[in-house]
Amino acid sequence: MKTLFDVKNDLVTIGNALAATKQDKLAEASKPDANIETIKALETKESNLQTRFDILQKEHDAMETEQKAALAAKVPKQFGANSADPKEQVKAAKASLYRATVKGQEVTPDVKAALGDHNSTGGEKILPSTMTNELLHEPFVKNPLRNRSTFTSITNLEIPKVNFTLDDDDFIADTEMAKELKVDGDVVSFGRHKFKVFAPISETILAATDTNLVQTVDRALESGLAAKERKVAFTKTPKTGEEHMSFYSTQNAIKVVTGADKYKAIKAAIADLPEDFRESATIYMTYADYMDIIETLANGSATLYNAQPEQVLGKPVEFCDLATDPVVGDFSYSHFNYDPSILYDRDKNVRTGIWDFVLTAWIDHQIKLKSAFRIAKKA
Repeated sequence: MKTLFDVKNDLVTIGNALAATKQDKLAEASKPDANIETIKALETKESNLQTRFDILQKEHDAMETEQKAALAAKVPKQFGANSADPKEQVKAAKASLYRATVKGQEVTPDVKAALGDHNSTGGEKILPSTMTNELLHEPFVKNPLRNRSTFTSITNLEIPKVNFTLDDDDFIADTEMAKELKVDGDVVSFGRHKFKVFAPISETILAATDTNLVQTVDRALESGLAAKERKVAFTKTPKTGEEHMSFYSTQNAIKVVTGADKYKAIKAAIADLPEDFRESATIYMTYADYMDIIETLANGSATLYNAQPEQVLGKPVEFCDLATDPVVGDFSYSHFNYDPSILYDRDKNVRTGIWDFVLTAWIDHQIKLKSAFRIAKKA
């Protein structure tokens, strides 16, 4: 029986497939020698996916409403007794979980029920589903990859590298992509790479209001996850076993395009991308590099400083301080997957006497098609 969490994951998967199919249809229709049968097939696929998406969305909304009502009924009076707002009730339950964990006390079944923990096997250290959903599926402002990459939380996830195939293998016009699929295969399998996030909690924070406690811990956990995601994707010195996660790793060997300066390198990298990827390309670069480009192009004029980055570089721009060499490409082929079984525990920093709320998670980042990206470097 599918849970709300499962339906959320299905919505993400079908939604991505629907968006990709729409782009494929538009790309095919814009070709001078477009094949009408191919366009009709894509229209049929799009219609089927849209129907499936609408059904899942309707079921999701109904299940979410039902779950909220069930949670409100299960939450004991001490959890938000003065508020009918389910969010306030969940906040109170989260505060109780944080306090109980740090103090080494048992987390009561009522608290777990309020947070959506329906694990009948005990699972005292499994993060409740409400908190898991918020941490993994809510966008983090401080992680620019959340704006473009794909994020899921499915155990032992395997997905195809391309969204559709034709009976004629020659439909892949880009020789780099064809070679990559032949060498690496057409299926991506996600692994589990463990890491921990520590949220320090002092006695004063423990004694503070529920709002202050929850905001402090949640902000730390969210920032930790965002930092890990950015680091594995843009590090130039990946940990052993995590080389495949970085755009810059020699294992991925993403094509490097050079130019006389970074502006020309970025423009050349965009032009070097295959057409299908170029249309959906985004640029990830440091803000410092962008300001250097503006200073050079402006040549004393203030006009360019008011322009949007997309107007200057021709493609949407996301700023990330770790992207020291601009990465250009279709970031829908950058895919992060978390194992849903996130653990929580406590640890004491003996040097400061401050307790840590500890989150243990398993992550993997797969660059589904390396040929969808280019790295721009100054020659």
